[in-house]
Amino acid sequence: MDEYTSGLHAAILAAGAGSRFGDLKQLVRLRGEPVLHELVANAAFVAGSSVTVVIGAHAPTIAASLRQRAISLALNRGWEEGIASSVRVAVNSSPPGSDALLLMLADQVAVTADDLKRLHASWHRHPILIAAALYRGAPGLPAIFPRWAFTDLLALRGERDPKTVLRRNIDRVVRVPMSNAGIELDTPEDLLQIEAALAGSEPGGP
Repeated sequence: MDEYTSGLHAAILAAGAGSRFGDLKQLVRLRGEPVLHELVANAAFVAGSSVTVVIGAHAPTIAASLRQRAISLALNRGWEEGIASSVRVAVNSSPPGSDALLLMLADQVAVTADDLKRLHASWHRHPILIAAALYRGAPGLPAIFPRWAFTDLLALRGERDPKTVLRRNIDRVVRVPMSNAGIELDTPEDLLQIEAALAGSEPGGP
């Protein structure tokens, strides 16, 4: 595990209200457990116990669901501002000695531990560069930001997401193909499609 964890902190952005979904989507069950629990477990493969979940809307319920997990929780009181507020909380929650920050979205429920291991391996080869998932023709989250990029992340406001930082530093981004990152849980229809895809990929599926 040490080869994966040195210097890397992971933060999962899970502070949104999920209004389009109409329910607490962070705790929807896929593959037998809440999606947020699986993302936490996957993050641990590359960051060990140096994992923070940023919570905001539904904070008490989500916090209670994670109480048995060896992770940190960071409360974003200003979550209604938009994703940038959660990014700033994630950066400010990183341990002082961390070399880089892995940012993940709670609604990217198809991202696997293997996806994150490939992302980490890319960053490990080029630790001065940003390693970002490549999907839909452009880099995005999950992405690993070296410490030099923290200033840009802290400057984000409102709905400006980390893709703004990626575009601004595009010549310093290593792109890691990751089609799973393009699958997002935003609506009930998304959930039905994801469940159907999982059923088709399991042994005995069509």
